[in-house]
Amino acid sequence: MYGSHTIPFRLEKEGVEILVEKEGESYLYRSKFLDETLEKLLVTCDGKVLINPIEPLNKPKKITSNLLIEFDKTVTIAPMARVKVYIKFPVEMGIFISDKDEVEIIDILTLAKNKFTLYGNPSDGMICKYWKSEVYSTIPSSDPMYEGIMELSIINSTNRWVEVSQSVFNANGMKIYYDHDLVSMKANMKIINSIIAETDLIDSPIRYGMEKSMELYTAKRIYANITKCIMEAGF
Repeated sequence: MYGSHTIPFRLEKEGVEILVEKEGESYLYRSKFLDETLEKLLVTCDGKVLINPIEPLNKPKKITSNLLIEFDKTVTIAPMARVKVYIKFPVEMGIFISDKDEVEIIDILTLAKNKFTLYGNPSDGMICKYWKSEVYSTIPSSDPMYEGIMELSIINSTNRWVEVSQSVFNANGMKIYYDHDLVSMKANMKIINSIIAETDLIDSPIRYGMEKSMELYTAKRIYANITKCIMEAGF
């Protein structure tokens, strides 16, 4: 389903139906998923529709820019060591309309369940989109319409053993890549001391030949310089 589609077209996969058809001098966009149907009239003369995975922080509505991934098992790291693991993250599908050099988001769909949590104290903590993932030593299989795979390098810069059970990421730094059977991101997590860590997303796919997704924040012309996330309430 991901990729560029010339209007008119119709797609149906895993209960999601997306259709763009001629209606008079314009085009009708329709998406159907579960019991929800969305219709929009598109006024375009030379358009294409791009469907790709986007930052998974927009459904059911934009509440936070932070994604917290809880691990199903603790990762224990020796002093001054570095370990690479793979975890999963939720996927949202962005539907963009393009006309010449202009790109606009027209719809967002997700098969993943939406849940939120608080990272830190109630008085000054961060609201985060929540996701729980198994931890893998190699790239696991996945359903690219439902979940992506993150390659996470955890760096212990302290002189003590540390245990990591979760990580928080900032949507402003997300660089998502995809192909026919995989959605991916790369990230680093640096352990600074016993309670503080820093995460940062890397602009690179986890395997050769993957296509870079359109970034929703760029499409909306929102430019943010903050791409890192400082975890100050433990990990």
